[in-house]
Order: sequence, then C-alpha cells, then structure tokens
Amino acid sequence: MSRQRSMEAILASDYVTIGELVRLTETRYSTLKFYTEEGFLPFKQEDSNLTRRYPRKSTVERIAYIKSLRDKKKTIPQIKEILHEKDKNPGSQ
Repeated sequence: MSRQRSMEAILASDYVTIGELVRLTETRYSTLKFYTEEGFLPFKQEDSNLTRRYPRKSTVERIAYIKSLRDKKKTIPQIKEILHEKDKNPGSQ
C-alpha cells in the first residue's frame, strides 16, 4: 500500500486522487464515487494508470457547490440539470 501524501503536498498539486478529495472536502468516498459515476466530477485517467486524477481547485469548488445544492434540498436529477446548465454557460449560477 502506498503512503499518503502530506496535506501540504496535496494542496500544492494541480491534480488529486479521490482519496485526497475525501481529505480535502470531508466528503465520504462513496459519495465522491457516486458523483464521479453520475458525471458531476470531471477527471483525467491515463491509459497506463487506472488512477483517476481530479483537477484539485475546480473539483473542490464543485463539491462545495454540490453540497450547497444538497443543503437547498435539490434532488440528484435537479443537481445534474443545474450542473449541465452551468457547464454549458460558464460563469452563470
């Protein structure tokens, strides 16, 4: 098993793993995995390496935005539509 990177190293990285996102956002792994599978969280995946890498800054911001929508009692289909519209029209909320 590999050693975890320090929080300092994570915060200095452009890309992070899902496990590192758990630490950064205090969101459950299963929740982040679900968000990934639903297409809420964009990632990069190298052919030779199956590890998904998420752009740290934008993904942390997106998770916070999803949490705010959940706090407003939005459903998963509503969130999916909101994110789809937001992605089509960057800069609008």
